[in-house]
Amino acid sequence: MIIIAEKINGSIPSVAKAIAAKDADFIKNLAKVQTEAQATFLDVCASVDTEIELETMKWLIDLVQGVSDTPIAVDSPDARICLEATKFCNKPGLFNSVSMEGDKVDVVFPAIADSKWDIVALLCDDTGIPKTAEKRLEVFAALMEKAKEFKIDPSRLHIDPLVEMLCTSEDGINMIIEVMKKIKEQYPTIHVTGAASNVSFNLPSRKTVNQAFVVMAMNAGLDSVILDPLNRDMMGLIYATEALMGNDEFCIEYINAYRDGIFGTQK
Repeated sequence: MIIIAEKINGSIPSVAKAIAAKDADFIKNLAKVQTEAQATFLDVCASVDTEIELETMKWLIDLVQGVSDTPIAVDSPDARICLEATKFCNKPGLFNSVSMEGDKVDVVFPAIADSKWDIVALLCDDTGIPKTAEKRLEVFAALMEKAKEFKIDPSRLHIDPLVEMLCTSEDGINMIIEVMKKIKEQYPTIHVTGAASNVSFNLPSRKTVNQAFVVMAMNAGLDSVILDPLNRDMMGLIYATEALMGNDEFCIEYINAYRDGIFGTQK
């Protein structure tokens, strides 16, 4: 499982406070502990006013790279800010994100087509978030045409079908599961991703719902996820599910993660 560590994000109150106070030690510690939890990428999202977003992203990225070699996921709703932020990174990481909204794909894809950056792509367009599996798959088809045009291999893409709140859904997450399965059927090497916590908004015991969702989605093709890698229960479930699905020969990864204190009682 590709773990995109979510904790360096200015939308989190404690992180927003640290950014406002220029508390470098707080940010560096978040980078260190998420790296120790074996995150694949460290998401960096400033979530500040547009006029200071790029300089804040540079400050955050410099701090993270000072204590960790883990690749960075540059994260902003503004694709152009993300592009500029890639210039601050020591190595290719994850571009988070593009969609079929406006000119995002036409700006981003040619700029990083010849690089080694992976790309998160959201299944929405100028009409908003599609309500049906069919419409989301239409957006996906259009996105893949663009990827083909710019010779971006499917293995570099992390498709986010946009998981919505369970409490407002009429049929649970069945529609999202259908989309995930169809995506993997069409492109076996593509990654399917999503923010694990989106599904549980406005529900009690959110961690329980998040964990159930991740296990269910992994069986539909989820192999990349945005979450808190310090949540030891979640990490344990991910390693266990990988083993149960036959993706961890002789349970070596599960055993090693337990020994390394990523989950369980040992540290």
